Amino acid sequence: MRDRPTRARILLLFVLAGWVLAACRPAATKNVTAERDYQVRALELVTVAEPPQIVDITDTDAVLIFQSSIPLACSVIYGKTTAYGQIAVDQDMAGGAHTDHHPVLSGLDPETEYHYRVQGTAADGTLFIGTDGTFRTLPVQEKVETNLASLEAGARVVAVSSNFGGAANDEAWGANSAIDGDRATAWSSAGDGNEAFIEIELARPAQLYTVEVWTRLMSDGSSQIFAFTLTTDSGQVLGPFTLQDAEQAYRFDVDVTARSLRLDVTDSSGGNTGLVEFAAYGTPVGKR
Repeated sequence: MRDRPTRARILLLFVLAGWVLAACRPAATKNVTAERDYQVRALELVTVAEPPQIVDITDTDAVLIFQSSIPLACSVIYGKTTAYGQIAVDQDMAGGAHTDHHPVLSGLDPETEYHYRVQGTAADGTLFIGTDGTFRTLPVQEKVETNLASLEAGARVVAVSSNFGGAANDEAWGANSAIDGDRATAWSSAGDGNEAFIEIELARPAQLYTVEVWTRLMSDGSSQIFAFTLTTDSGQVLGPFTLQDAEQAYRFDVDVTARSLRLDVTDSSGGNTGLVEFAAYGTPVGKR
């Protein structure tokens, strides 16, 4: 006959069972919620004069202009509803905060209403957020002129002084950005200043009557082209031509037959000089 369990043995069994349960119980989860120490404020607190405005609206893109009283890393979110879905930032390779903002909202559909909201981050981490606004794109615009110096027309870059960051011509900041028909992109040299140049070969010779040039500009005032010359494949030099500012493309009358055009910077604010867009208009006269 087996002995009945003594009180001591029973107590020992309970203690062992407790140890087993404790070992199997999940460990307490630590509180990993981050302490929110940043500030969110209204954009109007740092707005100079006019609130952000949408300007230069076309059927496929638009430009937002905004001046802040303190340097901000600025962006604008936009879309067909207040869910937005797209974002644009200033095309400034410096990557820092500044006060003059002009991001390009691209990839838009014609004759469509869009919502947008501007936001910017200050150096101390404060986030400034604007209110929702709307704008409407224009109907599809028929092209009355063909830019013979565009990638679409078969033109190509045959020489360039340099591309920022050693990029290839078809990469960001590469020379192709000067002839891609997109003002949201730009060609930037790698600090060439007045030594910057770009040479564009047309798909075929043409009698040219107008060229159009849009210089890029960085927020620190550098990279702006003030004057340039154009040299044809036959060696004829045109210009110098003067650019008033970097707000838009400027047109210049010419009268020359050429297969290629080389733009040489002759005066600038230095740094990463380059172009938002380059165009040449005329009538093809020769074979490809």
